Amino acid sequence: MELNAFFPYLVEHGVNFASALFIFVAGLWFSGKAYQWTVAALRRTPLIDATLQGFFGSLARYAVLAFTILAVLAKFGVQTTSLIAMLGAAGLAVGLALQGTLSNVAAGVMLLIFRPFRAGQYVEIGGVAGTVKELTLFTTELATSDNVQIIVPNASVWGQAVKNFSHHPTRRIDLIFGISYDDDIGAAMAAMRDVIAADKRVLAEPEPLIAVNALGQSSVDMLLRVWTCTADYWPVKFDLTRAVKERFDREGITIPYPTQTVHNPQEAGAAQALKPGGTSRS
Repeated sequence: MELNAFFPYLVEHGVNFASALFIFVAGLWFSGKAYQWTVAALRRTPLIDATLQGFFGSLARYAVLAFTILAVLAKFGVQTTSLIAMLGAAGLAVGLALQGTLSNVAAGVMLLIFRPFRAGQYVEIGGVAGTVKELTLFTTELATSDNVQIIVPNASVWGQAVKNFSHHPTRRIDLIFGISYDDDIGAAMAAMRDVIAADKRVLAEPEPLIAVNALGQSSVDMLLRVWTCTADYWPVKFDLTRAVKERFDREGITIPYPTQTVHNPQEAGAAQALKPGGTSRS
């Protein structure tokens, strides 16, 4: 091919290549901005919580990426209409190959419809517990109590039982305290009632319960059951445990602990030999 004939060809395709590259880079940048703009717009709407914000932001980003790819292919002379038809025909094969990925998307949609949890709530899913950070098209992000990130596929979330600790406004606290068999049960109950009455975070309804839970091998197990606001669950539990222990100490109520008695046969034999009438070997 002569240079004069090759030059227009090079210019034409070079311009197309540069345009396609520009469209691709711009599309990547705009897809990230589309996510940010969508989330920012939804944050101004009080009816949409953070879980939906991240999900719709992801939808906007992937939609921009899809149009970007089609625009890039069009610059190289690919007929996008026929490409869309071909993709539709190949959709079944792709769907079968990506069953796991598509199931995550379907599970994400179901999670948005039924809303078993929201962003900021503390949940347990399949033995993994943490605070919900974000729900995307494919995954759910959790943060454990020690701030470790956990990414769970949406299909695993939807296919297992979800335990939501933050759903209800109140929670029940059950504490077991063991006292000695020699201690006065009535005095122990009175001490626990005083501790409950002193903590204003303990709810009056449902009424607190103090009862003998079980007769253990070395202690009488007392049950302390109270209700409190969900946000106060752990502080109240920790404070009540300490307050009851300190009150028992002041009242002289003992909390027994397991003990073991070790018998040494050699020492027992020596002691028997030293008793009056005993025999010893020389």
